[in-house]
Formats: sequence, structure tokens, C-alpha cells
Amino acid sequence: MTFKWFVAASAMLVGFGVVTAHAQTATPQKAPGRDQAPSTTAKPATAATAAAAPAATSPAAAVPMPSGEAAPVGGFPLSTDYVIGPEDMLMVTVWKNEALSRTLPVRPDGKISMPLLHDIQAAGLTPMQLHDKIANALGEFMPNPEVAVTVVDVKSYRVSVLGEVQKPGVLQLKADTSVLEAIALAGGFRDFASPGKIIILRKDATGTTHKIPFNYNRVVKDNRSQDNVTLKSGDVVVVP
Repeated sequence: MTFKWFVAASAMLVGFGVVTAHAQTATPQKAPGRDQAPSTTAKPATAATAAAAPAATSPAAAVPMPSGEAAPVGGFPLSTDYVIGPEDMLMVTVWKNEALSRTLPVRPDGKISMPLLHDIQAAGLTPMQLHDKIANALGEFMPNPEVAVTVVDVKSYRVSVLGEVQKPGVLQLKADTSVLEAIALAGGFRDFASPGKIIILRKDATGTTHKIPFNYNRVVKDNRSQDNVTLKSGDVVVVP
């Protein structure tokens, strides 16, 4: 009887020791408190995450570049002795008088129409001559009228280039053009052209045609830029 009690007591002690040891080795899980930040582990960025992130755009790339330069304001760069012709577009400005100020075309008969003055001959005059003509006519209706005449669109400046050039024909010009520039616009010379014998045909105010010789070789090779004639509307350049 004593022996059985001893064996039972020993078994109870052994079981109690195993339970105690297990309790000491176990670590309880604690919820993160106010003073303890939760433990996080950084994850490496994946290819999908990088693709989903929007690409940074520089301010310079966001602003579109202009496709071309802006056109200059005002009329074309014409010489002071430019002669107005049919189809040209003129801007007539009368200071402090919007009713008389307007932009109007030169009719095929060479005239323009204005209030009070009716029809005025414009073709064949320079802008300054037309300015004086309008100012004198308006002087009958108002004291000392201040008038300005501007050519805003050139449509009557045409010259012809004929003969041994690549593209003979009529050139519609917008600004003062020299003989060399007209030949360049016509595509240059053909193989058997005679650049030293070019002739410019020009009519004067009476309708008489004059022949003006032009030696391309002298102008280019001898650097005689003063001989590079500025063409007038109606001129015909003949390259033999």
C-alpha cells in the first residue's frame, strides 16, 4: 500500500514539472500597445507595381512647342516707291474718324471706293501719292485730315520669267524681288542657258517697252550687287 502511494505521488510530480516547463518556453502574443509600434516588413517593389506608378512628366515636356514662327504684324516689306495695282488690299486710316477708316481692295479698274469721295484712282500711285490725294480730297469736308495708307496684302505684284529656266511662268510676289531671286524661284538655269545675255522687258507709264540688259555672270562672279535689278510688277525676264 505504501509502495503504490509512492508511485502515484511520483507520477503526479513528473506531470507537474512537464506542464511548468512548457508554460515557461511558450511566448504569449501581445497586441501592439500605444508605446509599441506594430512590426512591419518592407516588401520589395515588383515590376507590376512600378508599371502602375505614373511616370513623372517634366513641365517642359508638357508645353507644346510652336510649329512655326508667328507672322509679322503690319504690311509687307515694300519699298517706298511701290506702285499700287489692281487686287491689292489697302488699309486707309483717317485719324479720329472710324466711319472713313477701312480696309478695301483695289478694283480691277484700279479704283477704290470711300464715303464722301466715292471713286478714287489708286492703281499706278505709290502709297504716299494716294495718301496725298485722299487727304486733299477730304480737306473739302474737314480741316487738316490726318490720313495713312498701308498696303496690307500684295496681289498685283507679278513678274514673268521666260526662256531657259527650269520652271518658266508667272511669279506671284509679295515683296521686293531682284532678278537673281526671280531666277531662283523659277528653278534656275537650264543646261544651255546664256546667263550673260538676259533681257528685262519693262513698260513705262506711256506703255512703251524698254529693254534692260542683265549680265548674270558679272553680278555673281564680279560681286556687282548694285547691278542686281529690283523687278517691278509687269516685268518680263527673258533668259536666252
